[in-house]
Amino acid sequence: MLKQLTHTQVWVHDQDEALAFYTEKLGMELREDVTVPELGNFRWLSVGVPGQPEVAITLMAVPGPPVFDGETQEQIRALLAKGASGGLFFSTDDIRGSYEKLKSRGVEFTQEPTEQPYGVDAGFRDASGNHFRLTQAT
Repeated sequence: MLKQLTHTQVWVHDQDEALAFYTEKLGMELREDVTVPELGNFRWLSVGVPGQPEVAITLMAVPGPPVFDGETQEQIRALLAKGASGGLFFSTDDIRGSYEKLKSRGVEFTQEPTEQPYGVDAGFRDASGNHFRLTQAT
């Protein structure tokens, strides 16, 4: 049976740009960065929230053939650019402080901290267009 979730994946346009965003702007740590020449220089790149070693985010370039044909690859890239490629949810104990700190680092927020029935919530995007939520529970 299933034991635990270890990785989740987000599509990115550029792995180096994504790595800089997640580590320098969001403050995550690099977990894995492995290039496999035998698989056409496939790069497995993951980051994670410091203090939470059991879950990593894989920053995955949208693959072409043989994984996806060129048309599918372009469709995924187009959806990603529109912000329609899923998202992640992060929690914080101080949403307003986190919002100000991340904003000062250049993170693009799509919604400032807003009171919700479950707490305070804000929205932001990564460099590839993925939408994320930052929440402080009440």
